[in-house]
Amino acid sequence: MDESFKRQAEEWFVRGDHDIETADLLYHKRGHMDSVAYHIQQAIEKYLKGYLVLNGKRPPRIHELDTILNHVIAFDDSLTDSLDLCEKVSLYYIEARYPPGPPVEYGRQEIKRDLDSAWELIRKIRAKANR
Repeated sequence: MDESFKRQAEEWFVRGDHDIETADLLYHKRGHMDSVAYHIQQAIEKYLKGYLVLNGKRPPRIHELDTILNHVIAFDDSLTDSLDLCEKVSLYYIEARYPPGPPVEYGRQEIKRDLDSAWELIRKIRAKANR
């Protein structure tokens, strides 16, 4: 494996770690659920893009997680079971961040399920990346 791909992928993964750890911290400190949702989306996006880079693929400059995951599935279909999660969490990027209207109010249980599922996906990618 090309060392430059490994280094670039690690940069994506470190930033993804910051996002998932921030989501976890905000959730457990009873922070705003829209902010937790945003960090969940960002963590998954960065891990998927890092995994693409690790495998010599250029990540698309988009935020739709299901589309990014489909790029991954093209060479590794073992992550197909995360497609529903990615479709749902993609909405957090827009809904949680931009007006018009007040911030979206997500339920703690819903966010907890998505946070747990995000950790599961991240652990799978970490294992594949030997990190």
